[in-house]
Amino acid sequence: MALINKEGSIRRIREGLEKLPEFAGYEILSYKRNRGLDLLRIEAGLVLVRERGYREAEYRVSMADLEKLLKSLFRFEFPRSRQLRLYQLASPEERGQTRKRL
Repeated sequence: MALINKEGSIRRIREGLEKLPEFAGYEILSYKRNRGLDLLRIEAGLVLVRERGYREAEYRVSMADLEKLLKSLFRFEFPRSRQLRLYQLASPEERGQTRKRL
């Protein structure tokens, strides 16, 4: 788990996803853990993005379009957040687990 700044996090997440194996990914949560995004790498150039928070939605996007989608989702899901929680997921089953409260 890492607490990362929202500024510059999109590039870091995209670079990390390119290095992960298939069906692994990231879970991005707000500081209070009440809103989040799940990113799973499905195949070489395809990512599954699940939005949980203000809206419930699922997107399949290419790596090239991921940055643009994340930028708009960050504005909507994390409008006032300065820091986000980033968890690495080893498999799709780990999505949505309750995380330890501080």
